Amino acid sequence: MTLSLDDVVQPFHVDALGVNGRVVRLGPILDQLVGPHGYPPVVADLLSQVVVLAATLSSVLKFDGVFTLQVQGDGPVGLVMADVTSAGGVRSYARFDADRLAAVDAAGAQGAPVPALLGSGYLAFTVDQGPDTDRYQGITELVGATLADCAHDYFRQSEQLETAILLASDADPLAAGAIMVQRLPDKHGADKDETEEAWRRAVILMSSLSSGELLDPAVATDRLLYRLYHQDGVRVTEGRPVKQTCRCSRDKVEMTLRSFPRAEIEDMADDGTVTVTCEFCRTDYVFGPDQIEALYQD
Repeated sequence: MTLSLDDVVQPFHVDALGVNGRVVRLGPILDQLVGPHGYPPVVADLLSQVVVLAATLSSVLKFDGVFTLQVQGDGPVGLVMADVTSAGGVRSYARFDADRLAAVDAAGAQGAPVPALLGSGYLAFTVDQGPDTDRYQGITELVGATLADCAHDYFRQSEQLETAILLASDADPLAAGAIMVQRLPDKHGADKDETEEAWRRAVILMSSLSSGELLDPAVATDRLLYRLYHQDGVRVTEGRPVKQTCRCSRDKVEMTLRSFPRAEIEDMADDGTVTVTCEFCRTDYVFGPDQIEALYQD
């Protein structure tokens, strides 16, 4: 029987090894987020990884607002980003240079997407909880061959919990998966050698998971975790669905248009009509002459 990936962030705990973790396996949501843009396969694949990484990282934070993962570089793909609301709503987009992308070796892009597609740049995590709160931001340079390498570099430099991440993706059909384990603080009086060995075991077992297994829609997520950690007593808690949600609206587009001088808006018009397309969801907002006139009425 053929199943589909579940678009759920699944928390798990392995108490015997002193770790908490997350598994995220995305399928249908990527058809909604990435599919409508018609990205080249290597761009769609990279963006899918950013989406699943954003869903994974945001799930370990307590926030009420928007978590944004942005990767920017000087390569053929200049920007890939995804944001996740505290309610599980996701949106994403990518920006690339088609001429430069055409010269990229596809095999190199698949094996080492960071240097091949993004070049030099940075990866940034941002948590925005509204105008009356301070924004949290973490930034790291693009170091390594993959986005997982970049995330590992960030956690190594930060004072957060030791973290290991595995990412996998496929452009046909669109699918992406991530598994992450984080080392909990050692208990008071715990033997240091034993806790180090437990952490190494947790990471080794996680790393034994192949990309094909992580993306196999016929294997349920709890079964996947059981295969990895059943000897150590894995516990699975309630998962959280993620869904495609764009925050664009006609009111927001109208507000943006009003911020431009009227002459500039008229220059944008084609036969008197201005069309604004949301870069996230590709929704078109069309303004005819009467609607443009109404923008500038008190």
